[in-house]
Amino acid sequence: MIAIASLLDNTTSQRVSDLTSNLEDKFGLSGVKITPYPHLTALTAEVPDMDELKEYLELTCLETRKITVRTTGLGVFPGKNPVIFIPVLRTPPLNDLHGRLHRDIAEMSTEMGVYYNPNLWLPHISLALGDTTPEILGPVLSYLCDFNFNWEITLDNLTIMQKCGDFFLKDDEFRFGKRELIS
Repeated sequence: MIAIASLLDNTTSQRVSDLTSNLEDKFGLSGVKITPYPHLTALTAEVPDMDELKEYLELTCLETRKITVRTTGLGVFPGKNPVIFIPVLRTPPLNDLHGRLHRDIAEMSTEMGVYYNPNLWLPHISLALGDTTPEILGPVLSYLCDFNFNWEITLDNLTIMQKCGDFFLKDDEFRFGKRELIS
């Protein structure tokens, strides 16, 4: 299973990295580092022909302009290991890109991650996952309440991430916008 995501701009990436490092120092939470790059996941899929996927993403990114999104507040996906995240507000440009990606990649995939269906997708930036517990949730949220999560982020890429051992690592990255010809 691969993930199609947008890596975050340098400023936001540093903010998220600082927060996750603080959560590791104060609460021992490091599970989010399974993906070492702060990102926004668009979908997960099982794609047999990676060359076809890469060609599709290259063409899609050539036609896509940078997208500005906003975040606000904190969210929790409950469970035995709750996920703590920063919600990303859905906008028409983000929804259009996501819907197109989901529709087109579904045609070349043998399996799609159910939570990334356009009707269910909740775009977010994960701060803690995998090693959280319901018991630590209160103290972590209390700590995070001291921070402002009203951010503006520019998305300018689509990145393929693949599972490599215990981590999801960057396989290939495609930038939005037309390429300049160098003469």
